[in-house]
Amino acid sequence: MKRRDFSLAATSLGLLSLTANAARAQAPVPKAGTDYLVLDKRAPVDAPAGKVEVIEFFSYNCPHCNDFEPALEAWLKTAPKEMAFRRVPVPFVGNDVEAKQRFYYALEALGKVDEYQLKVFHAIHAQRQNVNGDANILAWAEKNGLDGAKFKEAFTSFGVASKARRASQLTDAYKVAGVPALAIAGRWYVDGELAGTMAKALQITNYLIGEAKKG
Repeated sequence: MKRRDFSLAATSLGLLSLTANAARAQAPVPKAGTDYLVLDKRAPVDAPAGKVEVIEFFSYNCPHCNDFEPALEAWLKTAPKEMAFRRVPVPFVGNDVEAKQRFYYALEALGKVDEYQLKVFHAIHAQRQNVNGDANILAWAEKNGLDGAKFKEAFTSFGVASKARRASQLTDAYKVAGVPALAIAGRWYVDGELAGTMAKALQITNYLIGEAKKG
């Protein structure tokens, strides 16, 4: 979802069933400035030496991120081994964006992202539960199997608040226009609007990981 209206055809995610080799064989080489953007100034990266950082910019409040999450998780299982992946919650989409950012980083601090990422999206977008604002987030966490005290400690911690601020700064550094979006190696940016579909955006990400490995 864009800071303004952003549309994404959810049916396009079905294209991910194509094998990576077939997709590469059929697809033309992505074009900078058309299929993806090259940053004027490189953004900071947080990846081990020899790894290519890939960031998914997302929001729990974004219906398109909800649609994209299963495809993203499937892609992560087959993504290049040289990739270092992380998620960054953006400071837009909805009225409780800072709380949703801290929600993600609290889950990360407790090592619960893999277990709860889809559950949070499902609660918000499928079950239409009220998971807005600090009080409702804390209540939801406790009702859904998380240790309430430990989650609250993480959710209200200085470290999580600092990560939320850095997430907002990184969103600005990449000039993220809408979510879901992908950033590669501090150098490139692609989203569904540029690529045409998020399925193609993942193909372009694979291509750019290969480019980053070249130096």
